Amino acid sequence: MDVATDNARISLRNDYSEGAHPRLLQALAVASAEINRGYGLDAHSARAAALIRDRLARDADVHFLAGGTQTNLVALAAFLRPHEAVIAPASGHIATHETGAIEASGHKVLTVATPDGKLSPALIQPCIDGHSGEHMVKPRLVYISNTTEWGTLYSAMELQALGEFCRSRGLLLYVDGARLASALTTPGNDVDLALLSTEADAFYIGGTKNGALLGEALVIVNPALRTEFRHVIKQRGAMLAKGMVVGAQFEALFEDGLYFVLATHANVMAERLREVLQQAGVPLAVDSPSNQLFPVLPDGVVERLQQEVEFETWERRGDGTTVIRLMTSWATPESAIEAFAAIFAALYGDGLSARQEAPAKGA
Repeated sequence: MDVATDNARISLRNDYSEGAHPRLLQALAVASAEINRGYGLDAHSARAAALIRDRLARDADVHFLAGGTQTNLVALAAFLRPHEAVIAPASGHIATHETGAIEASGHKVLTVATPDGKLSPALIQPCIDGHSGEHMVKPRLVYISNTTEWGTLYSAMELQALGEFCRSRGLLLYVDGARLASALTTPGNDVDLALLSTEADAFYIGGTKNGALLGEALVIVNPALRTEFRHVIKQRGAMLAKGMVVGAQFEALFEDGLYFVLATHANVMAERLREVLQQAGVPLAVDSPSNQLFPVLPDGVVERLQQEVEFETWERRGDGTTVIRLMTSWATPESAIEAFAAIFAALYGDGLSARQEAPAKGA
């Protein structure tokens, strides 16, 4: 599906600017023509929740919220006591791009530096050791995202190690799934929703960044975290009167696997983009196999590329190179990748070489 930008530049900036997939808009149109129960108690939300539980092959509460920041805020505010804190990667979304939402709810975010956006038991333990006694916040919940903000993903072994570690330390494991669809459909991935629900106490399935107009599905597996959760949703202003707006979309995403089809397309387009970069000899800041790519480019190339391509500037290194983020989505057309390849070839043909030493992140 070709999606035009308002300035005719190729859009590789993010995976949520293209509105919604037509089938989801159709589902919304159908649901809107009905009389639905309010506040997420409609038939579409109920069926969507049932479809998700089928994928988990276990019991869980499923709640539909409007966006990722809202979901993280409501969930962590409900799960934690006032003196309890969150352990998160320094690059984690709750630590960098949510305007202190978690801190505003009264919970400190304890950040841990990571080379690739992923946490491990070895990285978490020093943070636990550094917080003891009633004079300090108590680490209670480990926050990870899959895929991470660097486009990396957790293997089954890594996720199981985290789950076991958290259980042995009395910690909750929470997974931000804004781009979970990309992780689940990345070649070589060995994590599925059933495994995720075995290791995590709660996680959310992102819709906003995978074809939905808006919406995330929060899955609460741990029974101890489910009690009166809807009270917290309402108190935080997150309970939609027209809950079917999100429920109908997730029903359409999961009734026949569309959720995975859309993410697979984004990953395939990213792989073709990766091939273009590799052919030009461009190094990547981190090995990210998902729909996020982080090439390290000379500043001159970045400035020229900005004239024809929309992307995020991720990290200015101060050595004449800059890390940018290129991102594909469910709506990225093959023509966009072809156009990018032509632009890139022209830039290098002008003698702007990226074939220089640029250390990878964590090297």
